[in-house]
Amino acid sequence: MTDLLPSDTASSALPQSTPPHVIAPGLAGRLARRAITSPGAQTYDCVTPLTGGVLGSLPQSTVSDVETAYKAARTAQSRWAGLPPQRRVVFLRRLHDLVLDQQAELMDLIQLESGKTRVQAFEEVLDVAGVSRHYARKGPSYLATHRRLGALPLLSQSRELRHPKGVVGIVAPWNYPLSMSITDALPALVAGNAVVLRPDNRSALTALRAIELIDRAGLPEGVLQVVLGDGPTVGNAVLERADYVMFTGSTATGRTVAARAGERLVGASLELGGKNPMYVADDADVEAAAECAVRAMFSSAGQLCISIERLILHERVADEFLKVFVPRVKAMKLGADLDWGNDMGSLISAEQLAKVTEHVDDAVAHGATVLAGGKARPDLGPYFYEPTVLDGVQESMQVCRNETFGPVVSVYRVSSDAEAIAMANDTDYGLNASVWTRDTARGRRIGNRIRCGTVNVNEGYAAAWASNGAPMGGMKQSGLGRRHGAEGIQKFTESQNVTVQHGPGFAIPKGISQKTWARAMTAGLKVMKKAGLS
Repeated sequence: MTDLLPSDTASSALPQSTPPHVIAPGLAGRLARRAITSPGAQTYDCVTPLTGGVLGSLPQSTVSDVETAYKAARTAQSRWAGLPPQRRVVFLRRLHDLVLDQQAELMDLIQLESGKTRVQAFEEVLDVAGVSRHYARKGPSYLATHRRLGALPLLSQSRELRHPKGVVGIVAPWNYPLSMSITDALPALVAGNAVVLRPDNRSALTALRAIELIDRAGLPEGVLQVVLGDGPTVGNAVLERADYVMFTGSTATGRTVAARAGERLVGASLELGGKNPMYVADDADVEAAAECAVRAMFSSAGQLCISIERLILHERVADEFLKVFVPRVKAMKLGADLDWGNDMGSLISAEQLAKVTEHVDDAVAHGATVLAGGKARPDLGPYFYEPTVLDGVQESMQVCRNETFGPVVSVYRVSSDAEAIAMANDTDYGLNASVWTRDTARGRRIGNRIRCGTVNVNEGYAAAWASNGAPMGGMKQSGLGRRHGAEGIQKFTESQNVTVQHGPGFAIPKGISQKTWARAMTAGLKVMKKAGLS
């Protein structure tokens, strides 16, 4: 715990008697100064899901404020883009250290805004540090000018260049207050863009604190603009003015975002929903798989796009696995402590609790069996729900195909790898998957056939997610574009081919007929093929 909280607030817990304002007086006002808002703006009360208490109030931006943010961003962007990438990455090196040094305060805010546990808040700190370090080291090479093979060897000299899109509009979600609020902005900035960011109101305090650290790290003034407000008004205004759109949220909203971007012929990257499978093969280490399954299914109370919601068990190990897994789930420690030790925290809101409850109640009403959990825990906080395992889920049940986005997993049994792959792919989504087997070659073969943007072999989600040099994103209805790696920064650029032609080039020499020239070119192409030039 840090001085973020009043001195009379217990450091080990937030009981129901905790005063409604649980952050230091004046903190919300200080953080809000970084956002573009107008005098007399309407305000939004930031509520902690841990107790239902108000953390603070934030002023809300208007569409006119969004216009102001874009005007300032475009002015700053031209200067920023004029710097070489090696200078643009300097702030990331500093941010890496600042986030690690200020992690206690950041984790307090993450927990207060999202309701997740301390260790799951720490995952966000690790993510921001990892992304910062990766693009600080690799960003310049991803953006470097590259020589490409020209049409005619030696005579045609091609160069591929990367130019920033301009101003990137980012609408961030609420479920990862630190990570999802800023990690998309970092590569966009390194690529030479300015950014207009709208964090979700429910995660805005954490986002604004992180932006203070970005400012301290040395990002020039004006390059990163922040507006606050709801999705339909302020979020849409941000995306409708962007030279490139970055959105994380539901598939339904993502379709609308993509359509509007398409109408304007601007690019878009979307991370959307998932109904992610985990397959436990017949040779899997059952103990290890069960331990990881708890993390993969119930981290952040299941409010994680890449969280596992479908547990596919080979029939030879199904009973053995459940004998190990279900007791682990039942033994999970739930709590609202701003300290280490809890296994799962709260859902974000009454709406999310209602959705989870509806999915579970509907499944039970239609014949599913509750192996663990299955009920809300108002004794712990207003939006707590037990980690839940359902068996006997059928097509008629809402939980079967619809994303729950909560601490609920359904169990299925299969008799072969082929059947498991078919079941894993039998969904409109394709975001993340997990495969468990002692034979890693077998695991790779299975993973190669699952239509998901990331597949973890002998892990749930962390291995692929934290591999910052490799792409992360969704197939099918789970989105467009990729985070991380080369794609995660190059998507924020326009590629350009500048080719210099030397010598006669493609002009037909005087005195040579078109037919003779065509024969000579044909012979030349055959020679190039034999020489391996293409």
